[in-house]
Amino acid sequence: MASRVAAYGDELVAFRRDLHMHPELGREEFRTTKLIHDRLVKAGLTPRLLPGTGVVCDILPARGSGDGRGTIAFRGDIDALPVEDQKDVAYRSQVPGAAHACGHDLHTAVTLGAGLVLADLAREGRLPRPVRLIFQPAEEKLPGGALDVIKAGGLDGVEEIHAVHCDPGVEVGRVALRVGAITSACDRLIVTLGGPGGHTARPHQSTDLVTALAKMAGELPAALARRIDPRSGVSIVWGRIAAGSAPNVIPQRGELDGTLRCLDLEAWRQAPDLLQELIDAIASTYGAKWELEHHRGVPPVVNEAGAVAAARGVAAGFLGADAIETTGQSLGGEDFSWYLEDVPGQLTRLGVRAPGEAPYDLHQGRFDADERAIGVGVRLFAGLATRAPR
Repeated sequence: MASRVAAYGDELVAFRRDLHMHPELGREEFRTTKLIHDRLVKAGLTPRLLPGTGVVCDILPARGSGDGRGTIAFRGDIDALPVEDQKDVAYRSQVPGAAHACGHDLHTAVTLGAGLVLADLAREGRLPRPVRLIFQPAEEKLPGGALDVIKAGGLDGVEEIHAVHCDPGVEVGRVALRVGAITSACDRLIVTLGGPGGHTARPHQSTDLVTALAKMAGELPAALARRIDPRSGVSIVWGRIAAGSAPNVIPQRGELDGTLRCLDLEAWRQAPDLLQELIDAIASTYGAKWELEHHRGVPPVVNEAGAVAAARGVAAGFLGADAIETTGQSLGGEDFSWYLEDVPGQLTRLGVRAPGEAPYDLHQGRFDADERAIGVGVRLFAGLATRAPR
């Protein structure tokens, strides 16, 4: 398998750099979609364009060569982030205000590379089971492009599904795994408070909206944390608070805008009703009217134990057992979780930090990945597809 993967190594690095230079935001990945589609066609495959952007492609065993197992799927997300690329490299983004600052270009190269290797095996009659490649748009747009893929039938007939995600905290040549929840649920909350407005000299004749807003900002996170099992890791953090325009005028409207994150799937399902109850109690204390915009995002990614065991076995086979770490649960959100609502699978943390270098975190313009990780990801996916039945 190593030689097969190495044969595509230079091409996949060039492909990844091309994507890195031409990032496209969620549901705008038209160029990226065409590049993927055309390369799969060149490999003799029959990819299917998803509505809008994205590609799904099946690789089938040669007639009579399969072992009867169902389809295994591999997801690569293809969208970029609306951040400025701050790196001084030849493949720096050429699109102002957009960059692959989360490693989706590398995820895409890994998924494509696995497809090319597995297509070769299929032609040789050595592919044991059907494979589906999912090149998914809009992972960064809540509630995520995974729902678009599922709606378009991209998960139909799939028996298990796997993905990788770049981890700058893990050195290249290593992977990190976890059974159970590996990411967090992530929602957006916008709380709006209203009142008649008035003069700050007479707050008792109006609704002291700024005070009510400040209390809501502080008390809602604390109250929710006391109504949900503390082991669920529920967290509300506000990113924006806005009200008023003058120091002696009580405003008529104020807003809080932030995120709700939760490590536990059941707690995430309980949160909407509790939020309504608690917001009403706090707002009523100050006589404020309220509205809540609760934009449901993604549930936690919950890795299935059998799928993690499969990934561990494959990775240990070519990296060695010492190259496998146990990762902690992140408060970041990831829409791969939607697939796992219906199909068992797992998300692997793929080491991308060059040895001896300090990591630049995801979602900021200095992030880059050691491209040797592409070959690791390809071997992982190809190994998962060709492993012997349990």
